[in-house]
Amino acid sequence: MIKITIPNNNICERKYILDIIFDEFLGLDFKVIQNDDCKNWIIELPNKQVLTIKDTFFNKYPKDLDYLKLENIPQKIEELDIFAASFFMLTRWEEYVNKARDSHNRFPATESLAYKQGFLDRPIVNEYLEEFKKNLLELDSNLQFKSRCYQTFLTHDIDYIQKYSNVNNCVREIAGDIIKRKSLLLAVKNLIRQVKVFLGVAKDPFDTFDYLMDVSEKVGIKTHFFFMGKGETEYDNHYDSSSIKIKSTISNIKNRGHNIGIHPTYNAYNDSMQLKNEKNELENNLNTKIVFGREHYLRFEVPTTWQIWEDNLMQWDSTCGYADKEGFRCGVCYEYSVFNILTREKLKLKEKPLIVMECTIIDKSKMKGDYKAEVLNRMNDLKEKCKQYNGDFVLLWHNCHLEDKEDRIVFEEVTSC
Repeated sequence: MIKITIPNNNICERKYILDIIFDEFLGLDFKVIQNDDCKNWIIELPNKQVLTIKDTFFNKYPKDLDYLKLENIPQKIEELDIFAASFFMLTRWEEYVNKARDSHNRFPATESLAYKQGFLDRPIVNEYLEEFKKNLLELDSNLQFKSRCYQTFLTHDIDYIQKYSNVNNCVREIAGDIIKRKSLLLAVKNLIRQVKVFLGVAKDPFDTFDYLMDVSEKVGIKTHFFFMGKGETEYDNHYDSSSIKIKSTISNIKNRGHNIGIHPTYNAYNDSMQLKNEKNELENNLNTKIVFGREHYLRFEVPTTWQIWEDNLMQWDSTCGYADKEGFRCGVCYEYSVFNILTREKLKLKEKPLIVMECTIIDKSKMKGDYKAEVLNRMNDLKEKCKQYNGDFVLLWHNCHLEDKEDRIVFEEVTSC
């Protein structure tokens, strides 16, 4: 048994991060001892060897929650010890004290320390963890760490199920071809495709469920589809979860052994009753227990959203990726239990950090012409970093973002093992 002696301050925060690192990440048994005279993290290994980690953060703020101030965000992540640095990245307390928000009330990637210091594309917690493991093994070579296997974790947020859901949408699409894209040929092709869809001889471009499952099954993956309930804004209500179309789609997904989750509507990220109602709606209409998902538009508020999911008995969330930049928002490619920084409690809810959302990369890259190589290089670079630590490459690819042949090529290549 490893014995860890800690200073007698910020006890909840210290115990949380020790539990994540030693138990969840490393799989090591340990116990914590509080000591008024202790000034650092003192780790006594089973063979009685001792590793001392200098406390570079929490001792500065001995009063509970006193660290939660904008001026306490470090200038560089290297200023922090492994425990404080990991706590900083995993709890996202930076987003609580920094009130910068975009037009959707989201914390932008560009405001994060990770982006400003150039390590957003690195799983920095994993890097620290590997170095820490080496330090431990140098002192006790008999330590056995938790074994892990890399996995590609596919998810699909279902914002729409049909492109041609009504006549107005069809007319708008054709008008866009003529006026915006200035292509009569494209308009004619679009009209022909719409007619085929309405006649039932072709699938709607957004009806890619079978395709997504086919690709997943070829590489031995069971994918995750996140569906929406009734919302309150213009960003919601593009389909009805009680419709025959949805129920047929759900039945097909379940029959093929894939997974159904929730994609809460635009305002549900900070409204517990809204999430509760939508969860109940989906469970009733889809005859499926809902225990995981991702917030619409990646809207997320620390610690509110996590606590709402916890209160609604959700098992895991995968919202924590940035809409404006791909990479490691939480600094890690492992699932982990989250922490409410205000109640100072470890929650049962786990976070599966989102690494890449396809439209974050593709929509920017399409401006440069032939984008396939650029997109694949970027996605595969992040994927390889997850592989390096036997982590999870969590990919979000919308069902409505597969119209172009090039998009399908990228999707198939990035999901291949």
